[in-house]
Amino acid sequence: MYEDKTLVCKDCGKEFIFSVGEQEFYAEKGFTHDPVRCKDCRDARKAAPRQSKQMFTGTCASCGGEARVPFQPREDRPVYCSECYAKIKGE
Repeated sequence: MYEDKTLVCKDCGKEFIFSVGEQEFYAEKGFTHDPVRCKDCRDARKAAPRQSKQMFTGTCASCGGEARVPFQPREDRPVYCSECYAKIKGE
């Protein structure tokens, strides 16, 4: 029913194989389009947001230590360090 397909990556222009197993997986998940990026470019694209996320520093409202958060802290809202935040969420 399925055969390996050779596709061209939208980002790098290299050819890659869309294997029978991958096609079956896509069909099982209900995906209707073939992939447009090779595995390397997909992996790089997935990792990019984590690398470029800007982090801000504030003072933890619980312990007074340094709190690094992915948003600009405001004076009217408390921020927590990782340890204190985990304790609060665990309660």
